[in-house]
Order: sequence, then structure tokens, then C-alpha cells
Amino acid sequence: MNTPSAREHTAVREVEPSMTGEAPTEHDRTPAEWWRTAVIYQIYPRSFADANGDGMGDLAGITGRLPALHDLGIDAIWLSPFYTSPQHDAGYDVADYCDVDPIFGTLADFDTLQHTAHELGIRVIVDLVPNHSSSAHPWFQAALAAPEGSAERAHYIFREGKGQHGEFPPNNWESVFGGNAWTRLTNPDGTPGQWYLHLFDTTQPDFDWDNPWVRAQFRGVLRFWLDRGADGFRVDVAHGMIKAAGLPDYTPPVEGGSMGGATVTEPGIIAEWAETAPYWAQGGVHEIYRDWRLVLDEYPGERILAAEAWVDPLSHVAEWVRPDEMHQAFNFAYLETPWGGPTLRRVIDDSLTAFSAVGAPSTWVLSNHDVVRHASRLALTAENLQGHGIGPKTAGLPDTVVGLQRARAATALMLALPGSSYLYQGEELGLPEVIDLPDASREDPTWFRTNGERYGRDGCRVPLPWESAAPSYGFGPTSASWLPQPAEWGTLARDAQEGVPGSTLELYKLALRLRREHALGLGAVDWLAGFGDPIVHFRNGGVVVVANTGTEPIELPAGELLLTSEPLAGRTLPGDTTAWLRA
Repeated sequence: MNTPSAREHTAVREVEPSMTGEAPTEHDRTPAEWWRTAVIYQIYPRSFADANGDGMGDLAGITGRLPALHDLGIDAIWLSPFYTSPQHDAGYDVADYCDVDPIFGTLADFDTLQHTAHELGIRVIVDLVPNHSSSAHPWFQAALAAPEGSAERAHYIFREGKGQHGEFPPNNWESVFGGNAWTRLTNPDGTPGQWYLHLFDTTQPDFDWDNPWVRAQFRGVLRFWLDRGADGFRVDVAHGMIKAAGLPDYTPPVEGGSMGGATVTEPGIIAEWAETAPYWAQGGVHEIYRDWRLVLDEYPGERILAAEAWVDPLSHVAEWVRPDEMHQAFNFAYLETPWGGPTLRRVIDDSLTAFSAVGAPSTWVLSNHDVVRHASRLALTAENLQGHGIGPKTAGLPDTVVGLQRARAATALMLALPGSSYLYQGEELGLPEVIDLPDASREDPTWFRTNGERYGRDGCRVPLPWESAAPSYGFGPTSASWLPQPAEWGTLARDAQEGVPGSTLELYKLALRLRREHALGLGAVDWLAGFGDPIVHFRNGGVVVVANTGTEPIELPAGELLLTSEPLAGRTLPGDTTAWLRA
């Protein structure tokens, strides 16, 4: 691993507007460090593009739309799971880690996708789901068929129940999707049997990662995809896998998010959980990733590991990206930060300080397949915990105009920051969360396991609109769509925004082009004085960024305007608007 320069990972600092500084040029970055500055685009295969018209997105559909992503200006794609799966949790219940589910295509389709992406200069990152498998996986089926205490059962977490007859679960853990985290088996003779752990759905039993056999199997999975040319892995639930010895009872705080970590309880205050849940962020996970890193380092081209680790504070997240572990970790503290000057400055400071302390780039993200799209989330007026989703009965529903304006401003701010950024499919079109999905159409396990109390994540997973006048808005060649698309998708379709000045799509293209031309991913944040609390104002190399998170307009400082998230009247920057200027 190359040693990062001090300039690349320097802590942020206060400077006066008169000071100047230039970001390193593109020539200062070696190809082996592509991940330090990459803009990575998340594809949710079910909802990206459908080639065969069955209403479900597929690998061939992705391949056909790759030129549009090349035109957008991204560096890599991350593919959410496309493995063989019963699809109880949209592919995050894996029944074969080394094959493609027929609804998405074949291994040959994956090879074609990857080859096409590489020809376009786009790297391909595969989603890996190591905390649990599907209950349909042959490994778990073998465990069910084997007796208690067998080697097969030791691959998962089976335990005897409590009570006189084992009628109560082994502990009080709750599933992320709601309800109990344990399911009891029925023996072949009809008598009650052991319980098995599933931190997610009943159909997603947790592996026992203290078992050497499990570790060996996943080394094989890594090699399978690396041998096919994958450029790396996004690791699902990377803070899970290891559970505390003895599986002690634990009751999470009311304010905690379902995946762990923390939540913002007051402006600028992120409340760390009073204690670490015994199923999240256990120290033993790091031994696993050090082992995986050795595997990846055997392959050319700097293949990467990116952690989905919902932990807090940021200094703790940085433990996942120490030099001998992962390359990146998602910055959920940034994603969950409210739209406001003081909170944003604080999380940017904390992020750059924490990640630079271990020689890693900070990552930035605003939306993904598990959270309310930021074109809606940033305008919510009531608390909304990760994974709960929003629907017709949700309190504090967003103003769509305010939400989109803030989303555009937030993206313009994010793409000016040094490090690596993640985009979620459709955000470049300004897509909002779909709120009014019919109850009968919902598929998220959260909806069912909470009896409709939580809407879950379907609203951010509705298939994309590509062509305003086509069936299914161009998602596929027919009108079929696995989730219903709203009428507004026609005005937001890609072809309705292509080449239209001021459209969200053209804003993203411009921001990504300027980010690359000015090497902003390699730069540093130099805070600038001159404005009040609602204004986020900094220089990154040759670009000055001014983001107005308040309601009162301000006059921009001197400098050539390079980008504005909304049209300006003269040099007045209104609220919820970001501008880039040449320093």
C-alpha cells in the first residue's frame, strides 16, 4: 500500500480568504490509489434497468446503460447483490455466493458487464454479504438436517432456549427488521428444537464467524470474484459478524438506529450509544478484515474493500480503514448530519481528522438503498430513523421543492470535498422518495415484521426513469415494473433532463467534470472566514465553495463562478444554494 502524502490527508484548518493554495495535480495520483478520490455510483440491480421486459432489473440492462454512466463522469460502480437468492430481502439473503440469480442473468452476463465497464474506464465493485446467508443456502440446509452439536450446525449460531423446556429465546436480542432475532426449529419428530440467530429476517441466519470453516469459505468467495476481475467488495454489515462471548442480553436505546451507531438528537450533537451492542462492532471483526486484505493484496490493480459499518464516533469508524484492513468505510455520520452550517462544518472536520489519522481518505455519501433519498430526507420536519422509511402516515413529510433544492446544494457541497464520494442511482435525476406506494406493493421485510408500523426502504428502490414517453419510463421494454413508478417519473426521466441547462442531471455532470479538472478529490479543506453560522465556506485548491444553508441571501465573494446549484440573480446566493468559484 502506498503511503499517503501529508497534503492529501492533512487536518482542516482556519485561514483567511486572502491565502491561496493549490491542490495536487492529477499526475500526483498513482493508478494504485484510484480509490482515494473515486466517485463510486451505487447500482441497485432490481431497479436500474430491465433488458428482458419482466419488470425486474438485470445485468444485461445495466450493461446497456453503462455509456450513460460514463457520460455522467463516475469512476466505479458498486453492484448491490445479484447472487442466487430467494429474494426475501432483495438479494441480501444469499443462497449461492458464486453464481448469478436467474432473475438477473448469468455469470456470462456478469462477465460481459464487467468487460464493458472496464472498456469504458469504469471499475466494478461487488457487494458481499458475510454476516448471514439465506436459509435456503445449502450450508444452512445441511445444518438443519444435521443433529445438535454437529459440525454443520457450528457454521451458524444455534443455541438452546431458556425456560424449563427451552421455550424462550436464548437472549432478548431484537431483529433489525423488527421482532425477535431468534427462530426455533421443529425437530423431524415434531418436538421443539434449538433456536437460531438472525439479526435480520428469519430467512437470514447469522454465520458463526468464530468457526475457521466459515472463514475459509469466504476466502474462497473473495477469490472467485477477484479471479473474474472484480475490482473490490462493498462489505455488508461490516460491523457485525462477531458476537460478544456468551451472547448477553442487550436492550438498545430508543434513539439508536437499527443498524447501530448513533443518531442526531440535537443540532450538531451526535449521541454515541451508551454501550456497544454485543452484536455490533466487536473487536474480532478486524482480524477478519486483516485476513481478507492479505487476499486482495495478492491481486494486481489495488482491489479494494469498502465497509458498511454503522458505528460511532468517526474515530471508531476509522478503525475499519487502518493500513492493513479496509480501504474505505462509509461515512454515515455525514449522511445523517442535518442541513445546517455548524453541523456540517463539525462533521467535515471530524471526518477529515479521523480518517487522516490512519492514512485513509474520507468518504462522503448522501443516499443509498437503505435510507430515505436525500431529496426528501433533507426536508423532513420530524425524526426519521435509518431503515424506518416514510409513507403516507409519516409525521413531518417533506416539501418536495425545498427537498430538491437542498439536495442539489448538498450534493454540490459534497462533491467539492477531498476524498471519495458515493452516489446512489437516480439521485442525479433529483428523484425523491416515493411516499405513496400501495401497501400491497411493498416488499421490504421491515414492513411485514412490524405489521406496517415501519414503511421500510421500498420508497428509495423504485425503478429508475430513463425515457419520459416510454413504457415503464424506459426502465424496460414493457410497462412491467416490480414496484410501481409514480407519474412524476416522466418529468424526471433522464431524456427529459439531458442537455437541459439547470437540470439536476446537468448539475451532476458539471460538478463531476469540475471536480476532476480541479483535482478536488486530492485536495484539502481550508476554512474561510467572512460569513455567519449558516454559511459553509472553504477553499479546496483552486476552488472556493460557498454553501448557504440558511434562509437569508448573501453576496458572494470575488471570483469567477464555476457552478451554482440554483440560478442566481447577479452575485446573490439565496438560501439552500451552493456555489463554486475560481479562487
